[in-house]
Amino acid sequence: MEKPTALIESIAWPLTRLGELLEHLARESKLSQNPIELPQPKFKNEKLSPSELEDWIRAAADFLNVEVEPFNVFYDEVEKMVRNSAPAILRLPGYMEIDQPGLIALIKGGKNSVLILTPDLNKKRVKIELIRKIICDPYDVGIIDEINQLLDEADVDPEKRAVSIRAILQAQLAQVQINCGWMLRQSPGFNFWHQIRSAGAIRPLITMFGLYFFQLLLNIAAWIVIGRGIFQGNYDWGWLLAWIILLFSAIPVSLIVGDAQNELALRVGTVFKRRLLYGTLRLQPEEIRHQGRGQFLGRVMESEAVEMLALNGGFLALLSFIELGFAIAVLSRGAGGSLHALLLFFWVFVVVGLLYRYYRIGKDWTVIYREMTNELVENMVGHRTRLAQEIPERWHEKEDLSLDSYLKQSERLDRAGIQLNSLSARGWMILGMLGVIFPFITSEATSLELAISLGGVILGVQALNKLITGSQNLLNLFITWDQVQPLFEAAARPLELPSMDYISQSILSFENDREEFIGQKAQSDKELLLVGRELNFQYAPQLRPVLRDCNIDIYKEDRILLEGPSGSGKSTIAAILTGLREPVSGTLLIKGVDRKVMGSQGWRQCVVMAPQFQENHIFSETFAFNLLMGRHWPPKQEDLEQAEQICRELGLDELLNKMPSGFQQMMGENGWQLSHGERSRVYIARTILQDADLIILDESFGALDPKNLKRALQTVLSRAPALMVIAHP
Repeated sequence: MEKPTALIESIAWPLTRLGELLEHLARESKLSQNPIELPQPKFKNEKLSPSELEDWIRAAADFLNVEVEPFNVFYDEVEKMVRNSAPAILRLPGYMEIDQPGLIALIKGGKNSVLILTPDLNKKRVKIELIRKIICDPYDVGIIDEINQLLDEADVDPEKRAVSIRAILQAQLAQVQINCGWMLRQSPGFNFWHQIRSAGAIRPLITMFGLYFFQLLLNIAAWIVIGRGIFQGNYDWGWLLAWIILLFSAIPVSLIVGDAQNELALRVGTVFKRRLLYGTLRLQPEEIRHQGRGQFLGRVMESEAVEMLALNGGFLALLSFIELGFAIAVLSRGAGGSLHALLLFFWVFVVVGLLYRYYRIGKDWTVIYREMTNELVENMVGHRTRLAQEIPERWHEKEDLSLDSYLKQSERLDRAGIQLNSLSARGWMILGMLGVIFPFITSEATSLELAISLGGVILGVQALNKLITGSQNLLNLFITWDQVQPLFEAAARPLELPSMDYISQSILSFENDREEFIGQKAQSDKELLLVGRELNFQYAPQLRPVLRDCNIDIYKEDRILLEGPSGSGKSTIAAILTGLREPVSGTLLIKGVDRKVMGSQGWRQCVVMAPQFQENHIFSETFAFNLLMGRHWPPKQEDLEQAEQICRELGLDELLNKMPSGFQQMMGENGWQLSHGERSRVYIARTILQDADLIILDESFGALDPKNLKRALQTVLSRAPALMVIAHP
């Protein structure tokens, strides 16, 4: 067996080649379409912390459009992790010096061995046991001598010694967690069809259609066998047995087709939902701030409908075309010949016309239905306001008009649906039978040909019924797609990333002190934090500018009060400073770096804001999540300790003492309810806990009584590196 030390030197990468490792691993694992050449890390220190290494990997993965997920496993699960985590970067414990080989690029897993990308850019198969030994050895060293001594005293058979040592180690270290590294996954915004292939959806797709084709052949063969016996007057037991075998053979084939369809729906549905969730998180604030709760509810409901309609309707429609193909082939061999087959082909076009009419009416119905749903939700949210301020006689005027329009359009849609379902299959049954009756009357066809034509007609009826059901689902999909499409397409938007130069000189350097690159000093002793020059902003080209040639300088430890009447642009300035809006023109720098150089994520880590009360929210999650959502998650113990300290400084200690589960108490509409004052202080605590260089509070103190206002101000003033408070005069 190869020695672990020699193996490490042949397969492990040094930290100085981390950029090259990620680039080639993404290419070999087919996680990124166009991997770019990443700069290599530049170090000032000989060692770096795991958090610094993780920060760089995340930044570099963003450039490759790859998701990175750090993972820890228990000692006894290391072997399973190595087998199933690929593609991944495994971190060897204790190898944090920059010139040591401390990272393993895992391309593909396996049952007994894994495929590894070596530093010389070759691929090498390595046994899983060897990788497990490399990772676990540093944890074994502390107790291996004691175990050997124990086995010596027990006089254990040498042949069983290795197994005994392994069992004792797993028992002793079973609950030890090992930081193993980072799993690499395709971004949900990656090419959708490539994701479906990567999710393993091609195999069940081929299985489903291939076996369905075979199932139809079995059914036709069963018809041929039983028809042969009937029309020839031969009831030989051999033919009857063959017919029974064919019928029973179709049962397991049908079950396999159903299983393949379910597996395909699960795999495609998972990819689709991940993409929609990812796209939702990529929407810009301006795209959603003016939409009501009803519209959001509609998007959620229709996203689920799109998945179900696309999978079920698509399968049925495609399978129906297979049956139609068989029906046309059967009819061409029957009494009516090619003319009978062309008649079915013509009738399919008639059905398509009816489907198009149904689609047009359904689209108009959906518009009315959405408007009613949106109005209903908005009226439910504002019901107390209507009770207090609107004349009762006028409560339902608009609802009555909407309901009347909805009922009329529903009648049109129902009539179109009835016509579609009744005329398609039944109409073909009449036409198909006419095609059989004429040869029967003229006695131009044999009884066998008439039977074949009859079977083709019945098969066409079945195919048309499936086509109608599947096509109706697909048409409903097209109607609802416009609600889901913005989320689907938003997932593919490019990230606003920092420039490569900034990455190579800042993040990649692992420097704690960046003053050499981005620090700026004013003529005084105060350090200049944020600079804005000639900033201009307007919401639309035809509207007047909200900001015109605005200049701003903010120094560290500044305490700024921004006052002005409503509509004067206070919140707009705050949104521009935090990166939620981009100025039409002008220059904005923080620590001497432009937002386009630093990237939106880096900028928002430097400047954070507590928006106005109506634009801030408590989420249906734990109290800890609502406090630390702007920080890294899951939280560490020191994060929770700092959160508790800030909450008590803000006067939320009574709230913490009242909640039965403390930081794990569920909040939101279905959880613990907070008063306006408590919400305001949670928003302030959430902002402080993000550890930003500049904190902006937009009218955050309006709901506080004098006592809590004083405590909140003291807390903010003592903890904010630089502070801007927006208030009315």
